[in-house]
Amino acid sequence: MANKPTYKVPRRRRREGKTNYRKRLELLKSGKPRLVVRMTHNQAIAQVIEYHPEGDRTIVSATSRELKKYGWTGHGGNCAAAYLTGYLCGKKALKAGIKELVPDIGLHTPVHGSNVFAVIKGGIDAGVLIPADESAFPAADRLAGKHLKNKQDVESIKNKIGEENV
Repeated sequence: MANKPTYKVPRRRRREGKTNYRKRLELLKSGKPRLVVRMTHNQAIAQVIEYHPEGDRTIVSATSRELKKYGWTGHGGNCAAAYLTGYLCGKKALKAGIKELVPDIGLHTPVHGSNVFAVIKGGIDAGVLIPADESAFPAADRLAGKHLKNKQDVESIKNKIGEENV
């Protein structure tokens, strides 16, 4: 690995496997805010982030834990919860005056039908312009939560989010 005296050590976040700087540069060149999507085992996280030279600024944030306010009783890490999280974040972004976003899924592998794309679909359904391929989104019955053991009405929760001034 380091067999020459001119070996250059990669940046810390690259060494830790947290940042792909080439992807980040391409996203920042667009000049638009990013819809940053992160998935954990128990929740979906969606943030609208703007670049500033002194450091990125989070404009809007939503997590699947916030869905409990709107009547969601299911798990926060499934596809329907991810969709509702994206929808909630999209409504908050529209209220903040942001109409167009660029998706940023970080180091997540872009698997068609995954929860990452469910968050993006939720943002699009909220009314935000996000460039994405329709074939990448999960099936409509998965977004509606029909595959879940304890079925919940996703549409009623969407209506509650839409009615409230988020």
